[in-house]
Amino acid sequence: MNAPNARKTPHHHRPRCSPLAVAIMAGLLAAPAFAQEAASTDAPASQPTELDTIVVTAQGREQDIIAVPYNISVVSGEAIEQQNILDTAELMRGVAGVGVVDRGARNSSVVSGIRIRGLNVDSSALGDYAVSAMSTVATYVDKTPLFANFLLSDIDRVEVLRGPQGTLYGSGALGGAVRFLLRQPELDAWDARVGFSASSVDGSSGIGLSGTGTLNIPVAETVALRLNVTSNDFAGVTDYRNVYRLDGDGIPTAPDGVLAPTAEYENARDADTVRQNYGRASLLWKPSDTFDLTLSYMAQADRFGGRRGTSLGNDGWGEPYGDLEIGSVQREPSARHVNLASLEANVDLGFATLTSSTSSYNHEGDITSENTGFYAQNGWLGFYYNYPRPLASAERGYGEKAFTQELRLISKTEGRFDYVLGAYYQDQDRYATQVSYLRGFKRWWDAAFPGFEDAVISDVDYDYRQAENFQETAVYGELTWHATDSLQFTGGFRHFRHEAETDVAQTTSNWASFADSSQSHGEETDTRTLFKGNVSWFFSPHSQLYATVSEGYRRGGTNGTPTTGNFAEDPAWTTYRSDTVRNHELGFKGRVGRMSYNANVFYVDWKDPQVNSSTTWWGFFAVQNAEKASTRGVELELAGGIGEGFNYNLGYTYTKAQLEADAIAVDGAYLYGYKGDPLPGVSEHRFNAGGSYGIPVGRGLVTLRGDAYYQSESENALSLNPKFQRTLDGFPIFNASATYSIDSWDLTLWVKNLANEEGISGIYTEEYMGTAPGEGYFGNGSKALVALPRTVGVTVGYRF
Repeated sequence: MNAPNARKTPHHHRPRCSPLAVAIMAGLLAAPAFAQEAASTDAPASQPTELDTIVVTAQGREQDIIAVPYNISVVSGEAIEQQNILDTAELMRGVAGVGVVDRGARNSSVVSGIRIRGLNVDSSALGDYAVSAMSTVATYVDKTPLFANFLLSDIDRVEVLRGPQGTLYGSGALGGAVRFLLRQPELDAWDARVGFSASSVDGSSGIGLSGTGTLNIPVAETVALRLNVTSNDFAGVTDYRNVYRLDGDGIPTAPDGVLAPTAEYENARDADTVRQNYGRASLLWKPSDTFDLTLSYMAQADRFGGRRGTSLGNDGWGEPYGDLEIGSVQREPSARHVNLASLEANVDLGFATLTSSTSSYNHEGDITSENTGFYAQNGWLGFYYNYPRPLASAERGYGEKAFTQELRLISKTEGRFDYVLGAYYQDQDRYATQVSYLRGFKRWWDAAFPGFEDAVISDVDYDYRQAENFQETAVYGELTWHATDSLQFTGGFRHFRHEAETDVAQTTSNWASFADSSQSHGEETDTRTLFKGNVSWFFSPHSQLYATVSEGYRRGGTNGTPTTGNFAEDPAWTTYRSDTVRNHELGFKGRVGRMSYNANVFYVDWKDPQVNSSTTWWGFFAVQNAEKASTRGVELELAGGIGEGFNYNLGYTYTKAQLEADAIAVDGAYLYGYKGDPLPGVSEHRFNAGGSYGIPVGRGLVTLRGDAYYQSESENALSLNPKFQRTLDGFPIFNASATYSIDSWDLTLWVKNLANEEGISGIYTEEYMGTAPGEGYFGNGSKALVALPRTVGVTVGYRF
């Protein structure tokens, strides 16, 4: 094909700062001087000078965080609101010992990017499709195990539990658990809040808008209702600079006829738009001091115009891609919706509290990905005669729904023994689909080879449908013996049975002579018991030394890989085993005056780690097990207050995560890691710091805030193949804000990513998805997953 004759629309770089950004930056620079000038005026009665006791429920009962005998951190809802934390990635960067892959809004709800204690073997370049192996970190919305990446709205607190939590939190809590706990209805007070934000992202020509409202209504003496809504409308920042112009059938236009090599391109500016709508209603009925019932329903709907990122290298004409320019030859939109209904009842039995938690959720989405670069780098376009204007498009769907029932009996903390006893049941259905199209290939074939039209069936060259069902039943418990007033011992267990069933139907190839369909079915059952042991000694009233040995587990399953026909794989790919961890931890934590501290060392032994990957010969989605890995490290936290208005928090984590045996493909066909290789997505060093300073100004208060985050270099994937193997540079992220509060009003000027760091946390390489002009592909499917560029905004809040 005479590819150099292809037509290309030139692109132009745009200004980098909007007037809103300039105005807000000027306001932030002026805020310290204004506060200093006004500091001599009368001070308001309330100043941020005291370090409050932090109450958590990680062990099923309300406790001072200092009394919990393992490593736990909390971010309050007030802190999330005051710091204008935009998403889960920003939230997790502020917690010591937690890493995160920031895939941007489009991909953040498909696969969890949270990492705790380095327990990860998956590539950082995931998120375009659902994977079968669960995350190594369990996420909860109140008491429901669910990863849905809801907006951070009307949250009471987020509890981050480090280390395996298998006894109380079940399958998936290998590295730890993250609990998003929402504010509950209140019987004794009306409460209403509204907030509005406007923001500008560096490189975007639009203004982002966000609004939220919360209303708490004491309906009657025993009934209260809480309502919350949030809506985001954010302009895009990424340009898809060489997108095919399409005709009415969604096929690239052929300006000189279908057989000619020429094409038409356009620049889709600011394509990665974000539209999100969230709502929650919660109704509390408390007829007595010994019984309460809470019914909640929450839902969120998202629409994304494209991905955030930067393509690597050049396009097919030799022109390099600039910052936040994507080389895809088609737009890559996505949409999803999720809803969660829950019912919680608490009965005070006198000697203990019985809690019943019932929930049902449904989470579904679809995502479009351009795979032409993947086809080109695998040499597959030649299989299709290098037809002009190639466009390999993957239309993917994903979803899960589940019913969960849990009962917990939690003792009163009045004697020598405390206990938690529980029973758990979950029935979960999951599905994943992919229909891959070679847009325009059938039309070109029919025109190029008249009389042989039946040789090509259609543009669809791959159709994949997977349905999975998982059922888990478990009984569990923890018993704590207070041997003395300062020494306690805790033992725990979880006995469970897990059943998995998978059905896969797929059709491969659109050549009539080569197309092949297969249907497969697999079942897997596992029964086992996990244990936990802990000892803690309070060497002062508010300081303790603790040691813990705990276990975690992640369910196994079946891949449904075809083992017969034209696209058969080795039968070893049909199933994957559960993986387990054993954690050894020694630490001390406490509070001295206005300072709290937490320090620990840990070692985690990981057996049979599950790797989301693809089969050897035909690249079908599959999970396989490596033999073993380990992580070890140190976690340090310090928080407190100094003087009249300064508060601070510091965190540092050292993590060494590596394979403890060579990683060999399940069919023995290839080696993908050597003993001692570092695990992907894990930085050896992470540092976070934050501070705030309150300054009285007249009847109001100016609060200056800043925070910093740094992670050292990390690996992109566990692989020896240059298509995936890359070392990602370390990077810092800095944020700052200034808030003026007076009466019921708050006005905040804020900046995210002050230094405008790229913050790359994952890469799709050129060798994997790059340009191939010799095969007619002038786009470039490679990309770096980058942090949100510098964003400046203003938020106004009012409390009624």
